[in-house]
Amino acid sequence: MINEKDKVQMTAKGISQEQVEAQLAFFRTGFPFLPIEKAAVAGEGITRLEADQTERLIKAYNDRRKGLSVVKFVPASGAASRMFKEMYEFVNEGRESQPTREALNNLHKFAFSETLKKSLPADADERTIIENIVEGTLGYGKSPKALILFHRYADGSRTALEEHLVEGAMYAPSGSGKVQIHFTISPEHEEGFRKLVETVLPVYEKKFGIKYDISYSRQKPKTDTIAVDMDNQPFREADGSILFRPGGHGALLENLNDIHADVVYIKTVDNVCPDRMKPDTVTYKKALAGLLLEVQGKCFDYLKKTEKGADDKTVREIANFAVKELSWKPGADFDGKTTEEKTVLLRGLLNRPIRVCGMVKNEGEPGGGPFWVKNADGSLSLQIAESSQIAPEQNNLMNNSTHFNPVDLVCGMKNYKGEKFDLKQYVDPQTGFISTKSKDGRDLKAQELPGLWNGAMAFWNTIFVEVPISTFNPVKTVNDLLRPQHQ
Repeated sequence: MINEKDKVQMTAKGISQEQVEAQLAFFRTGFPFLPIEKAAVAGEGITRLEADQTERLIKAYNDRRKGLSVVKFVPASGAASRMFKEMYEFVNEGRESQPTREALNNLHKFAFSETLKKSLPADADERTIIENIVEGTLGYGKSPKALILFHRYADGSRTALEEHLVEGAMYAPSGSGKVQIHFTISPEHEEGFRKLVETVLPVYEKKFGIKYDISYSRQKPKTDTIAVDMDNQPFREADGSILFRPGGHGALLENLNDIHADVVYIKTVDNVCPDRMKPDTVTYKKALAGLLLEVQGKCFDYLKKTEKGADDKTVREIANFAVKELSWKPGADFDGKTTEEKTVLLRGLLNRPIRVCGMVKNEGEPGGGPFWVKNADGSLSLQIAESSQIAPEQNNLMNNSTHFNPVDLVCGMKNYKGEKFDLKQYVDPQTGFISTKSKDGRDLKAQELPGLWNGAMAFWNTIFVEVPISTFNPVKTVNDLLRPQHQ
């Protein structure tokens, strides 16, 4: 199945034969569904912050931030082609959908309308207009979302990237006074990113009286996954080489693992809002970070306290803390363990990366949901699950879930000794995803790695906090920019 030429190809990409064999095995067996017990709800898995708690956590974050390094991590490598799917159909097939008609009727409301208008003749027909949005003057169909003009202001329009710069200035300055923002990008878009940043950075540094430290990374070739044909044999190109495909957003765990910071914010590139709506976002970003530091500090104290062992009283205290503040439910055999065994187990539980995740009430938007999942040792912990990870007979759990994940995370990725965790050690490899695609007219199966905020963080300590819907403003289609929150 794998020949010597294949091994050379894999070595060039940094992919081991063991990785490929493991991926091939998953194509044959499929991925198991998550062992879900129930949905996480407010009061049982999802924390609701009272106003005084929120204020206290914000103050704690502001006080502590001066001695910390902070990074805002923005996955921004995807192209915006899916944003303009309906427009492409109009240009290529002459099919006018209701969304395309809505866009044409409201062109003046888009932040990019002025730029578009300058490039078009006064008598441009509708097809020419749409063509110039997706392919011509703007070329947005082939641009990354980060470089698309999202919002209009009195002094000009801002791209999604610029909105992240503004957000970062509001809640992410580190102790050094710098705002560190890291974008994951595709090689073909790097020049566009750098050119825009070079142009606008001085403007925002002057506006907010800060300095930025902008960095970039690309998805690593070694995170690509093998594709197979419908018989689960390696899919081969015309020249006989194996087809490897990008491994989905879970591949970005490698990029995240290269970040060295005390606090790392993660937020998708399209989830931004205009300045008038930013106060809620800033408030809850700081509160989530404050909660992270508070819980992390307690974990660190317990870990230091128990380096040489623990007595029964301390073990009970730590177990109660883990249940109450880390949303951990022990397995049935926990009480039967010795004090030493409990100490080892609890130290292993505390000594993990931590993520505090904002959860919004489910109002019909697509997105993964928060659930209680059973672990191998019988304990329960919190996970973010996508619909594809849930067994059909448990679909009612997703349908009845009260909250969903807007990808709003604050992460602590260092241990109590100040050393960075190796994030690859906390992945559940059983949580990948298989889909059917095609290439050159031939069907194939593709495999995605465990999702960045799903299985890639399966063995992190997870805290869910309810945040207002005003903090969730995704742009999945171009017409989402016509929503009131983006106007």
